[in-house]
Amino acid sequence: MSLQPCRPSPELTLVNETTAHGAEVEALLNRAFGPGRFAKVSERVREFADFAQDLSFCAVEAGKVVGVVRMWRVAAGDQPVVFLGPLAVEASERRAGLGAMLVERACEAAAAAGEAAVVLVGDLPYFQRVGFAVAPDVALPGPVDAKRVLVRAFRGDAPAGMIQPR
Repeated sequence: MSLQPCRPSPELTLVNETTAHGAEVEALLNRAFGPGRFAKVSERVREFADFAQDLSFCAVEAGKVVGVVRMWRVAAGDQPVVFLGPLAVEASERRAGLGAMLVERACEAAAAAGEAAVVLVGDLPYFQRVGFAVAPDVALPGPVDAKRVLVRAFRGDAPAGMIQPR
């Protein structure tokens, strides 16, 4: 007997993040990452980046936020790109593909908005399945394992340079 992978509930919807989601999103991020999330290099990027609310999504089920992906407008060198993160899913909803669904939706929105690429810090085995590859020519403003800096380019060459404000 083979088991089918779990799938998100049909009541689950992906919606643009709004200020009304703020408290639930922050609580989810705290549960997912703990206070150490503020010490990561990704947080240094978010300190100077412009929040891209139109490219950021919440997974909502029964009126409750159960997942979130946030996007930020930055540049890699002189090329405008979008920085993805954080991505978080409630522990009870993991292994159902919800994280990948959120990343796909955010990337689709970025491509539709004319963005050239999405950059993130993450695990290649997880993000490779949604189109990401190592970004050897992208640097971040702080220490990070270069093999964890990933990119999904939509047009043109992969970005290169230091991540900085647009």
